[in-house]
Amino acid sequence: MNWQKIKSQLLTTRVGFIILITILFSLKYIVVAYLDFNLGISDPWQHIIMWTSPIGFSILLSSLGLFIKRPKISYGVMLLCDLLNTALLFANVIYYRQFTDFLTIKTMLNVGKVSQGLGKSAMSLLDTSDIIFILDFIIILLLFLAHKIKLQEKKSNSLASLMCMIGLFSITLNLFLAETSRPRLLRNTFDRSYVVKYTGINTFTIYDAIKGFNTSEANNTANMSELNKIINFTDKNYVPYSKKYFGKEANKNVIIIHLESFQQFLINLKINGKEVTPFLNSLYRGKHTISFDNFYHQVGLGRTSDAENMLETSTFGIPDGSLFTSLGSNNTFEGTPQILRQFGYTSAVFHGNTGTFWNRNDVYKNLGYNYFFDKKYWSNNADDNLGYGIKDKLLFAESIKYLEHMQQPFFAKYITVTNHIPFDLDQENRDPNFKTTDTDDKTINNYFLTAHYLDQALREFFNYLNRSGLIKNTMVVIYGDHYGLSNSEYQTLAPVIGKDASTWSEFDTATMQKVPFMIYGQNLTGEIKHNIGGEIDVLPTILHLLGVKTKDYIQFGADLLADKPRDWVVFRNGTVISKNYTIIGDKGLKSDIYQTATGKAITYLTKKQKAELTSINNQAQKSLKYSDILNTKNLLRYYVPKGFVPVDPTQFDYQNNYWEMIQLESRYSSSLYAKNHGTTTKLYQTDAPELKNRQSEITTVDSDLKNKQ
Repeated sequence: MNWQKIKSQLLTTRVGFIILITILFSLKYIVVAYLDFNLGISDPWQHIIMWTSPIGFSILLSSLGLFIKRPKISYGVMLLCDLLNTALLFANVIYYRQFTDFLTIKTMLNVGKVSQGLGKSAMSLLDTSDIIFILDFIIILLLFLAHKIKLQEKKSNSLASLMCMIGLFSITLNLFLAETSRPRLLRNTFDRSYVVKYTGINTFTIYDAIKGFNTSEANNTANMSELNKIINFTDKNYVPYSKKYFGKEANKNVIIIHLESFQQFLINLKINGKEVTPFLNSLYRGKHTISFDNFYHQVGLGRTSDAENMLETSTFGIPDGSLFTSLGSNNTFEGTPQILRQFGYTSAVFHGNTGTFWNRNDVYKNLGYNYFFDKKYWSNNADDNLGYGIKDKLLFAESIKYLEHMQQPFFAKYITVTNHIPFDLDQENRDPNFKTTDTDDKTINNYFLTAHYLDQALREFFNYLNRSGLIKNTMVVIYGDHYGLSNSEYQTLAPVIGKDASTWSEFDTATMQKVPFMIYGQNLTGEIKHNIGGEIDVLPTILHLLGVKTKDYIQFGADLLADKPRDWVVFRNGTVISKNYTIIGDKGLKSDIYQTATGKAITYLTKKQKAELTSINNQAQKSLKYSDILNTKNLLRYYVPKGFVPVDPTQFDYQNNYWEMIQLESRYSSSLYAKNHGTTTKLYQTDAPELKNRQSEITTVDSDLKNKQ
């Protein structure tokens, strides 16, 4: 190989100059990706994809200069394109250092608000490593001054076109490689960092622009006649609340506990003679808990974010991705935090992953959450985290130093993550007295270990609620967000849960979508309800318990505690389960239909059965249809229920949660801390081995979080 000739081509031809600046920019991008971005690169293949991601756009943009005849202008355009590429990268680095997120088109268009929101001067966000952003330009300048780079006079349109094609091919190849590692990445992304990791900053920016344009186009086609149809539909299908339960928990704090990947079959299940979830079992049948044994998740591709959306808004997720990530940054919501704000509630979310995951940083502001405690608010030792965030015992234990400063009444949501596929749990966190299954499927065996760990974490948290007295003034809502084990595991799982693998049917798969739902409150009388419902029904149920009327809101769920509950549920894929029938899929009477009580297939339908099935199915499918129209066209921006004040997302700054809480507390406070005349953190007891010699993680807030940033 003639290195001298290659060097000459790099420095004396236009194409060589493009290759040079592409190499320099790519190296710069790779260094920045490792130093500044937390992309969660976990295997060699992901490293390779990330290394190749900046190449295509660098070549494509720089190739524009090849079409220009005059050499000085041609080289100037190539350098300008490289400079713009660098400017985009640098802007994302500065923004990421403050917000742990990437710049969206919407953020760029509101640059004034961004600069105000930084909270720190641009100078304070700079780092000595930032020299890398100008280092390649210095190298190129020195090469020019030393006359090592020579301007090529000759222009070739065919060569320019070829380089553009090479750039486009490189971009396409990168997208293909990304798809092999992360299928449906751009269609069902749940975190902007994933798009950046696999495709680079440029592709992410274009992707975000296209997504924003599509959303804008959908919004432009919105009309009031569609909204009126939806209002008429939800009004007609409104289920009146029960006087027995309405206002039963009025003015109480609300704590929502999101059980990650937790299915109903875990309740009361024993493995090797031991209960998998002994604490939840006791709570499930407790004297102050209303539990539901026919409650289903209804998530689609948005998984956890779909579950959150249904609980917060009583509208469905969208059919082709995550509503949170696709529409959440721009949509208008009428969700739980903002509804309860009208009644004096403050609100917060406690979650151990990054704020960008499922686009929560943006969505929670649009929902009206006062505070969002994400990854940066928790201990960051290497062994504190598993996969999708901080371990559950640590999340609950470390949250108290924030929770006790919330103004009461409050609405707080905990999102657990340890019981998430692949259900890994290190040995020191396993209960030596609990032995899991010994099936051929490691995922199944691990599932029971992490579910058992989650149960222990909940016991510790409830013990604190009792010791601190908070339980007396709090309603606790517990639910499973979606399935943990999927179709491929059911054949192996069947004998563990008392089923016959050889007779497993699609009806059995449908019933496996049951998840726990229970409401604990000291004003409630414990019972287990058997009526059918799902996540879409949670919001009207808990609002009515709090004494909040919902008839004026556009909600697709129905109160599960109503005197005459609706008693059917529809999945995102169109499957409908009612008291009498289970319709698999969205083909109505052409679908496979089963008796819900027995699981027997129905091969012949009477005229009466056809009429009943058609009525339920039409209502269910219209619910999905109208919810999709409402969300994709952002129709709630045109509708304000009586007494509701729309959300102003600009008032929330999740970088300064603790500082804002303390400032508010210094003036007047109904917080647990103020009522107790001091901290309650010492009342929290955990056997988490990570915190054995680090009790300060429970009792003390990091100094960096105490002051406004």
